[in-house]
Amino acid sequence: MTYTPHTFPVSVKGVAVGGDGRVLLLRNERDEWELPGGRLELGESPEQCVVREVEEESGWKVAAGPLLDTWVYQPIPDRHVLIVTYGCTVLTPDVSPVISHEHKEVGLFTVDEVPGLQMPDGYKASVAAWYKQQTGR
Repeated sequence: MTYTPHTFPVSVKGVAVGGDGRVLLLRNERDEWELPGGRLELGESPEQCVVREVEEESGWKVAAGPLLDTWVYQPIPDRHVLIVTYGCTVLTPDVSPVISHEHKEVGLFTVDEVPGLQMPDGYKASVAAWYKQQTGR
């Protein structure tokens, strides 16, 4: 009998907070809010991936900051994704984010609004961790 390991994709996400202190979130096809980001492409680092993906999905230019968290998410039955989240510094804080073809809606939320949103707990934890690093609270 041959052993076949179970593998799953990697998705790199960014916690990007605009100049007004609100975090950028995108509504997906499952009607969940999520952090901007996407699949790691061959030849790029996770930091390069998050910078590219945030700009593609929102128009915001960011610099990748510290690694915040990693966790495995099961968006649908029998499908697992390794989520890697980074804190991001927004380099274009005065630019309004735009919606890409990949999502249904773009939103900016305060840290106090995030816990009540329909989104995976791992994203909520990453948002809280980035706010804590930025504000000390």
